[in-house]
Amino acid sequence: MKDPRDIIKRPIITERSMDLVADKKYTFEVDVKANKTEVKDAIEKIFDVKVEKVNIMNYKGKLKRVGRFSGLTNRRKKAIVKLTADSKEIELFEA
Repeated sequence: MKDPRDIIKRPIITERSMDLVADKKYTFEVDVKANKTEVKDAIEKIFDVKVEKVNIMNYKGKLKRVGRFSGLTNRRKKAIVKLTADSKEIELFEA
């Protein structure tokens, strides 16, 4: 198994993700090769909480040009993690 800190790259802090915190849903950017089970285990190990559900979204790279050269930006994977009702809050998302 991979190290949990290699699976979870960073938290995503936007206005919409902060609205989801009220429902105990937290948003993270994760490794593009990670699956839902690996994300769940990594969150539980890093933050010592219980995860109820994981939703994952894949984003393709955008087409960009620099002069006559064109290419793609890196692809990304985003995970929204819902905690159980009896779990504590994750400290990163506190205001």
